[in-house]
Amino acid sequence: MHQFSNTDKTTARPYDLEERTARFGEAAISLCRMLPDNMITRPLINQLVRSATSIGANYMEANGASSKKDFTNKIFICKKETQETKHWLRMLLSCVENKDPIQTLWNECQELTMIFQKITSSLRS
Repeated sequence: MHQFSNTDKTTARPYDLEERTARFGEAAISLCRMLPDNMITRPLINQLVRSATSIGANYMEANGASSKKDFTNKIFICKKETQETKHWLRMLLSCVENKDPIQTLWNECQELTMIFQKITSSLRS
């Protein structure tokens, strides 16, 4: 499972949100590989992978935005995807015995939600 640190001593800047969202998506994929595959977990895993990896993809798009309006739209999508990801993580918590890896990912997702909330709030003012 990936560790979530705010600094990577090799290439990333402190608090590099591109790197952090990419690592989050990778951690979600790693988590999903460890989960049992059955008729209940399969759709939840699919949804989790989609929403968790979408956060970083939309953040990358925001950074390449052609206008402030485009940037704002992509950041709002990032926030929505983090909230959706928290939902799927919550659903998966009810399916497994070892809840620690899911809870760790949920905690990071909550931090990302707060970061995107702060960004969207400052864009409004």
